[in-house]
Amino acid sequence: MIIYKKITFDSAHFLPHVPIGHKCQNVHGHTYTLTIFIEGAPPAHKGWIIDYGDLKKIITLVIDQVDHHLLNDLPGLENPTSEILAIWLWNKIRLLLPALKRIELSETATSGVIYEGELL
Repeated sequence: MIIYKKITFDSAHFLPHVPIGHKCQNVHGHTYTLTIFIEGAPPAHKGWIIDYGDLKKIITLVIDQVDHHLLNDLPGLENPTSEILAIWLWNKIRLLLPALKRIELSETATSGVIYEGELL
């Protein structure tokens, strides 16, 4: 079974490796939506894989590191494309949630990335 939790956060960034004149070369912000998917079997005595409130607390430990920050200032996010941010988030969250199955990160309502921890 797979459960999920969505959370939003706001961050600014710029992309240093885009061509000169590209709009993403300038500092700009996004309201990101992050969806975390956890896989497991609910024990009969509990009836759930993890309490959604506990899940939010765990995710917030990581999100607080990026919420209302300039992503480029964070180690490992010097070129914070959605793809690189998704990998960064995955690595941080996976340490706290070993049952992490997948994440979806949207930087707009129509654009985003899905990451399942595959090797690059």
